[in-house]
Parts: sequence; structure tokens; C-alpha cells
Amino acid sequence: MARYDDWGFRPYISVAERQHKAALEMEKRKRQGHAISPVIIEGGGAIAQTFWGRAWCQNLERYSDYANRLPRGRTYARNGSVVDLQIVPGAIHAYVSGSTLYKVELNVAPVTKAHWRSICNDCSGAVDSLVELLQGRVSKAVMERICRQNQGLFPSPAEIQLACSCPDWAGMCKHVAAVLYGIGARFDQQPELLFRLRGVDEMELIASAGSALPLGTKGPAASKILSGGDLSIFGLDLTDIASPEQPARAKRKRTARKKASAVKRRKRD
Repeated sequence: MARYDDWGFRPYISVAERQHKAALEMEKRKRQGHAISPVIIEGGGAIAQTFWGRAWCQNLERYSDYANRLPRGRTYARNGSVVDLQIVPGAIHAYVSGSTLYKVELNVAPVTKAHWRSICNDCSGAVDSLVELLQGRVSKAVMERICRQNQGLFPSPAEIQLACSCPDWAGMCKHVAAVLYGIGARFDQQPELLFRLRGVDEMELIASAGSALPLGTKGPAASKILSGGDLSIFGLDLTDIASPEQPARAKRKRTARKKASAVKRRKRD
């Protein structure tokens, strides 16, 4: 049963004590086989350091619906109160340390096929590689399209359903706000989770780049050609991967060698 003081409020519990209790509870869940992934912000400074993390947080702060509750959420996120954060397609499951341990559930609507197709078409031919995309090193025009308010990849308030087990009656409590900022911090480490969350495949942005390139006879620049020592990507030795033409070419070479050997034998005879 919750305890209250003479004024009807719960007694103050320090951040350190709250976090200690939350850590014990998380350790118990870990022993039960649950994966635990806390949000850790180094140095207590900026919540997000990379393009995708900052873009997520900036998108939150654009909406007046969130303005009143976000500051408390930033404090909670910075001091390590988001003790578990799991991002899966269409949902975020989290635990936040407060006067007790609170469970936060966020449901995020998937991007519609038409909406995603529009983003891919607008970025067509401008995304060269997955690495550059996830590092936020693509063109400014691509980034502006992906981050466009209400029309980009980031969800609007209408596309997010918020729920917390705390007694706060507000639509967004400080625990939910902390989780929203925690998502931005997580995107610093794993930006691909944004695409998983919204139910789209980032490789389609890369594919749209290839489909927009004109066909031509001009070969690639010398700097783009891999040398023999570079023919290994993600653990795959590309020299071991045969093209469809290789078996036929090898067969023709074997036949030519046999004919040459037969001619030599006839000449000797």
C-alpha cells in the first residue's frame, strides 16, 4: 500500500534511492529471462549526439501538444530514470524509475505505403549507400524530406498512443516524456530502429536510388572500382561468388584446351 505524509503527498524519495530500487527490480526481471536495455546518457549533457537522435528530439519539440511535459521528461532521461527501453515494429515498451517503477507503452502507427512511396520517390537517386543514410551523411534535401513535419518519417502526436501505469491524469506524463527522449538517445546508437518502428525498409531508399540512375555505357570512375584486396564485404569473399556467365565461360575454356591438346597429339603422331 502506498504511504502518504500528513499533507496527502507521498514522502520524497531521492533519485539515488529510486534508481537503486529500480535496478533491483530490473535485475529480478533479467533473472527471469527478460532482456534489459537501459538508456544511458553520458555526462548528463545533450540527450542526442547524432543526426537521427537530434532529429527525433527536435521533431518532438515542434508540437505544442508536448510542450508542457517535455522539460520534466528531459530531466528524467538525463538522470538515468529510463531503466529499460525496447523498440519493436509499431511499439515502444519501457520502464521508468519514479516514486515506484512505472511501465510505459507507446504504440506508433506504421507509415502508409503511399506515404513511404512518396518519400522514396522524392529521395530517388540521392541516397548512395546505407552507411551514409544511417550516419546522416546524405544530402540536406534528403534529410529535410525525411524529417518533414507531418509528411516525413517521424510520427506526429496523432500517430502515437501514450500509456503509463502512473497515477498522472495527463495525456503525457513525465515518464512518457522521458521515454520519448530516451528513444532519441537510442537512435544515436541504432538509427535503423527508426525504420523498424515505422514499419518500413530503409533499403528501399537505396533501391530507389539505383532505379533512378540512367543507363549508359560509361564505366565507373577508377576510385569506385574495387581492387582484388577489397573484394570482401560483411564477411563475404566476393571472389567466391560466381556470376551467371562464369560456368559457361569455364566450360568453353575447358573445351578449347581439349581441342588444342588433341591437335598437338595428332601432330606428334
